[in-house]
Amino acid sequence: MQPAEGGTTPLTEEEELRARAVLFSDLGNVIAERGWVRFPAYSPEERRRLVDVAHRLSSHWGQQVYVEAEDQCALKLYLAGHGPQLANPPLPQA
Repeated sequence: MQPAEGGTTPLTEEEELRARAVLFSDLGNVIAERGWVRFPAYSPEERRRLVDVAHRLSSHWGQQVYVEAEDQCALKLYLAGHGPQLANPPLPQA
């Protein structure tokens, strides 16, 4: 079976499970080390896979792993305090 031009070939169930397990381990190690990771996600399937990995990491660690689209081709997974910086942060209270 050949993918459509520019498309992807779907993974078998076993391949999908292995891909998610590798992402869980590899991305989890990077997030644990520095608090965030950026990873390419070119298709809806890849984005869904990364969102699932973030949910699994959240359950595993007992703390929220956030997911944010960096652009059309990448997602950022991060822990609280390592996410987007506010363009206009609130002023300190006097």
